[in-house]
Amino acid sequence: MFLGIGSYTFPWSVSAEESVEGRICFANKLLQYAAENNIRFVQLGDNLPLHEWSDDHLKSFKNNADRLNIQIQVGTRKLVAEHTRLYITLASYFKSPFLRFVIDDNDFHPSVTEVIQQIRLLLPELQAANVVLAIENHDRFPAKTLEEIILSTDPQSVGICLDTANSLGAGEGIEHIVNVLAPYTVNLHIKDFVIRRVEHKMGFTIEGVTAGEGMLDIPWLVTVLKKTQRCETATLELWSNREKDLETSILIEKMKVEKSLQYLKTVIV
Repeated sequence: MFLGIGSYTFPWSVSAEESVEGRICFANKLLQYAAENNIRFVQLGDNLPLHEWSDDHLKSFKNNADRLNIQIQVGTRKLVAEHTRLYITLASYFKSPFLRFVIDDNDFHPSVTEVIQQIRLLLPELQAANVVLAIENHDRFPAKTLEEIILSTDPQSVGICLDTANSLGAGEGIEHIVNVLAPYTVNLHIKDFVIRRVEHKMGFTIEGVTAGEGMLDIPWLVTVLKKTQRCETATLELWSNREKDLETSILIEKMKVEKSLQYLKTVIV
């Protein structure tokens, strides 16, 4: 398994880029940061949407990645045919082995039946492009439902991007989702967290923390997924609190990334 970074490694930094040009510039900075830290994988998610870029920008970015020997992993959200086809093409262009996909969007929450129908429609194009559709566990669908979607389509062309924190939103813990979804996992999102009881004792808060400083048993997780021999990359992602201003949030985020990578390089070897 190899360690990677992505646009959700630096979510506050990305949020500061309001223009397409600014986001393209930041994406190139991600490549440079990866190269300087001996990381060979950069994943661009829906917060740095590739479909907004011109052909010239896409070509320049690809050339930059090739020059630095960085593999690009492509991601997006909203599982509708036209949008998904566009991103299958982009994944193929960048030679991304999978297309990391969040099914839902703000105004789009398809049923399980609709998801299965849509994926079946897209299977020939995924197979022709040699791209795996890597569905991210993202709050709404429990692990068993995601397994149903995969088994009802094609487990060779459809897999899981396993996020270590998202399924808390569906009321499921990490051991359960790993037990169900590990065999289908093609990419891991390492997102460490802590759960604390609130001061008045009636409820809990969930907060992201530096990798290795939370409740996530990362060595166990890496060991389990290595055994499947299907998950080749682990992407660091961070949830950081919003500080008093965006500049401070970005500064703290960068410090947490550096500490997280230092720790993860001792685990993912």
